[in-house]
Amino acid sequence: MIETLIKGGIVMVPLLLCSIAAMAVLIDRYLAFRENGKIDTRSLRSNVLRLVRENRIAEAIQLCANTPGPVSAVILVGLQTYEKYSALNESADSLRLMVGDAMNDYSLHATSAVEKRLGVLNTVGNAAPLFGMTGTVTGMITSFEAMAASGGVDSALAAQGISEALITTAAGLVIALMAVLPYQWFSSRANEIDLEIQEGITELIDVITVKSRLAK
Repeated sequence: MIETLIKGGIVMVPLLLCSIAAMAVLIDRYLAFRENGKIDTRSLRSNVLRLVRENRIAEAIQLCANTPGPVSAVILVGLQTYEKYSALNESADSLRLMVGDAMNDYSLHATSAVEKRLGVLNTVGNAAPLFGMTGTVTGMITSFEAMAASGGVDSALAAQGISEALITTAAGLVIALMAVLPYQWFSSRANEIDLEIQEGITELIDVITVKSRLAK
């Protein structure tokens, strides 16, 4: 393995760094999404809405505070905002606006946390093939320079340059695949979580609006 890396030439250094970065992000995001997948967000949202309808806001807040994940965090902000302003006898429309704004603002932070470091995988996926192509060019240059210096076609020298070119090309493609495929999957999961957040925002705002209007 080490011998193969050496044969790939200097371009293997950035490729190696790209592979390390991609693997680190892959492991980090896999663990994060796996933990988030263990949370039953549908049950959480259902229980929160039930507690709000029953005017048990403190219990709903405690439930969200004890539940990890971006969905519960956004709903928690909405509940805290509702608890704060409902005590001031704000109108239903004002409560809807303030709770909605608070949740939408915080959802940007929650979504950012979900997508954290995914840009690294995207960058590696784009950069690795370019490094591989660079290695291909430098390998061919090495091959032709060796043949020119020997004054003829030396198969051993030519093979050395071609070997460098092929190694870096293969390494670049493998590393790119190692980054792009997980990036697509993680992005899909991030979109699903964002949809759950938006659904949670809409549900809570609707329940709060109806509840506030009935209370007037």
